[in-house]
Amino acid sequence: MKTFFQRLATLTALSVIVISCLEGLPALGQKSVTIQFKLPPPPPDRGAPGNRGEGASRGDCAVSSLPLTALVPSYEQKKHSTDEGNITQVWGLTSVEQPSFWFYVPYHQSSIQAIEFVLQTEQNKTIQRTNVSVPTIPGIVRVQLQNSQILLKTNKPYHWFLKVKVVCPSQQLVTLNYVEGWVQRVNLDVLLRERIQQSSPLEQAAIYAANGIWYDAFTTLAELRLTNSQDPQIIEGWNNLLKVIQLEKLATKPLIN
Repeated sequence: MKTFFQRLATLTALSVIVISCLEGLPALGQKSVTIQFKLPPPPPDRGAPGNRGEGASRGDCAVSSLPLTALVPSYEQKKHSTDEGNITQVWGLTSVEQPSFWFYVPYHQSSIQAIEFVLQTEQNKTIQRTNVSVPTIPGIVRVQLQNSQILLKTNKPYHWFLKVKVVCPSQQLVTLNYVEGWVQRVNLDVLLRERIQQSSPLEQAAIYAANGIWYDAFTTLAELRLTNSQDPQIIEGWNNLLKVIQLEKLATKPLIN
């Protein structure tokens, strides 16, 4: 006959096994949410090609093999003119008046002289020019529109730039690295808006993604990652989003709050 302590040890061991098996499962009552981004049709050729970072030189100051990169979809389109060749459109949708923009900055804090974010109208009129705080470590940073007078109008394209002045200690030369792209605000229909309001943040990210609204899907998921970076559903959704736009190499980069 087993002693009390032997039975207690057996029960403890079984409890550890059960808990280990349950750790990777959603919490009780939590739905399993799959996030798959649906790329919307590409935007029209505006004659202003985008640049989210591919093919750019990372510079001697970068801590990884990846360059300064904008985390946004990129489209290759054939030019409308008679010239041969393609044009790259860096573009995404949002449903909010003041969206957030996300960038991978691969430089040490000591190597960055300044970071500037610029927002323009389609007619090249600058409506915001702001300095961005230099991140303490290389990683993914957020730039959020916060000026109460800068509100995106619906169905109007806006051109943005992120410019980083870098000083490499080995050369003592100042280089300007930049990425650029477009954002366009769309109206959500009443049913979709109500559905989002009644959903959890993770479900909201999935809804935005399924409807091709990149900036909102990514920001919602990034905010979840900042508060619960070990949730397997959040990690899977994060990986899925970046894989769809062919930036999966950035999935493991630190997200800087």
